[in-house]
Amino acid sequence: MAILVTLTVGLVWWVAAWSLGINSFDAFLLTVGMVVAAAAIVIVKPFVEQVLGRDAAAAEDRGGAL
Repeated sequence: MAILVTLTVGLVWWVAAWSLGINSFDAFLLTVGMVVAAAAIVIVKPFVEQVLGRDAAAAEDRGGAL
């Protein structure tokens, strides 16, 4: 869900920056960077919590299908 929200915010930023005269490709690169950073955080978060000794909730508790 966080990646979808980041993508939406990034696309809004892209349109707004493009309308203000910023090169559309440059604005889109920032959007891509935001989405990649959000994906990296989502992927790495369970491993960091495991290393820190925090017990991640089971998938059933989070509402997941697994």
